[in-house]
Amino acid sequence: MAKSSSKKPDDSVDYELNADSVTEGKGHPTPTRKEREAANQRPLVPGNRRAGNKAARARMAESRERARVGMANGEEKYLTPRDKGPQRRFIRDYVDARFSIGEVMIPILFIIIILSFIDNPLFQIISVFALWAFFIIAVVDSVVLGFIVNRKLAAKYGADRVQRGNRWYAAMRAMQMRLMRLPKPQVKRGHFPA
Repeated sequence: MAKSSSKKPDDSVDYELNADSVTEGKGHPTPTRKEREAANQRPLVPGNRRAGNKAARARMAESRERARVGMANGEEKYLTPRDKGPQRRFIRDYVDARFSIGEVMIPILFIIIILSFIDNPLFQIISVFALWAFFIIAVVDSVVLGFIVNRKLAAKYGADRVQRGNRWYAAMRAMQMRLMRLPKPQVKRGHFPA
């Protein structure tokens, strides 16, 4: 059994209130729950549906345009997960600073295909061999680029911190025409990243 306290509380203590401890009212009654819920209610569908849809489309179009411009400029928050990070920026800058055989792939392939339509068997054979030779040269250039980029990333960030897929990323960027790359090139030719 618990001990009972033999001391009784002292009721003789008087508390004095000073003028600072007395606060004035807030000037209005506390709203009821029903009034608060009514104030928070908004219609699920706006009164004018067409205007609401038009405004939503305009906001979405503005958001998409801002994201497109940000992605083209290489702003980190608008980049896709594939393009984010300092290593990927280094790869983009390195690939954009050098000339790659893959950059001229589309125009050369277009010329080779046109040559293959000439009704001379010699031109057709030459165009097929030229197509395969160009393709092999572009692949070799991409493989060499992948090794160079991996070696430079290992020197800059450490061999254990190099991301996977950097060779493929560099090769795919090198195969695109410089004008069609996204994010757009941020460096001029010959200005390699440090």
